[in-house]
Amino acid sequence: MTERRRGAALEQAILTAAAAELAEVGYAGFTMDRVAKRAGTNKNAIYRRWPNRAALGVAAYRQLAHESTVVPDTGTLRGDALELLRGANKHWSSPLGEVLRGLLAGVGPELLSQVQEASNDGGSALWLTVLGRAVARGELAPEALHPRAATVAIALLRNEFVTRGTPNVPDEVLVEIVDDIYVPLLRGRAVT
Repeated sequence: MTERRRGAALEQAILTAAAAELAEVGYAGFTMDRVAKRAGTNKNAIYRRWPNRAALGVAAYRQLAHESTVVPDTGTLRGDALELLRGANKHWSSPLGEVLRGLLAGVGPELLSQVQEASNDGGSALWLTVLGRAVARGELAPEALHPRAATVAIALLRNEFVTRGTPNVPDEVLVEIVDDIYVPLLRGRAVT
């Protein structure tokens, strides 16, 4: 006889099952029945924690996105910014990016901000970490540590996806964003 899971153990089992299900079938094929079966529980246990499919899908995506997030440390601002952009570009054109697009299309406005936050594409924490390291190395003045300035590069990459409708942006565009816009902008934030 197996021991009955409760509390945090059951919640983690459901999230793990939901994340695996989401990665396997995408949001379009994501169902509470399949998650319950995969987690070895019933739908009532899921609904007590997440009110609907969209809320569970967002929570599962957040777990997947968190697991794949790595803050680069190449030793230079340029290198770190390029690695973050390349990682986002790869993520958005991957099966996980397909899951993100499905969630963005399928959830209501109340969950949309959670999906966007979970995608880490505009998350200033990653970018501020990179900028903080650049300040510590003397590459940037402390005034460069501003959340809006920090996320300019990823906003420009996101704009490429939206305006061009392409699932993958060429690397030369990423280099142009970093070399011609992002690094000069940040270096220009020094108080004179």
